[in-house]
Amino acid sequence: MIIRKAKMSDVEDIHKLITYYADKGQMLPRARSTLYEGIREFSVIEKENMLIAAGSLHILWEDLAEIRALAVAPDHLKQGLGRSLVDTFLAEAKELGLPRVFALTYSPGFFKKCGFRLVNKEDLPQKVWKECVNCPQFPNCGESALIIDLE
Repeated sequence: MIIRKAKMSDVEDIHKLITYYADKGQMLPRARSTLYEGIREFSVIEKENMLIAAGSLHILWEDLAEIRALAVAPDHLKQGLGRSLVDTFLAEAKELGLPRVFALTYSPGFFKKCGFRLVNKEDLPQKVWKECVNCPQFPNCGESALIIDLE
């Protein structure tokens, strides 16, 4: 298995993976255009030339980043791939000097296992007012907010 930065040629596979979970109501959908625009934020896990996991680290402010669109192919669950991507993103955030990383998720237990703690969404005003306000789920979002301090 290889963890690497995503390439333009990965967008269709990333989109397919996200759409699989979005159709089940387990994550928010992402438009292809959004994936192309944000491709430099994505990292993927590849096995035998197949993309089996993906996610992104999105910087919101000088002191805050978000792990987004974290998804593992259904037939590769429970193998530590999601955790490997989270570790990759946390290492990247540390290299950038970011003190905090958060996630909005329908799977808070996973992020708790990765060392994140639950917080109120209101504690993340940059996120709420920059992006959440434009989401069709706003203000009745069922996602949980979790954060980890890196310092």
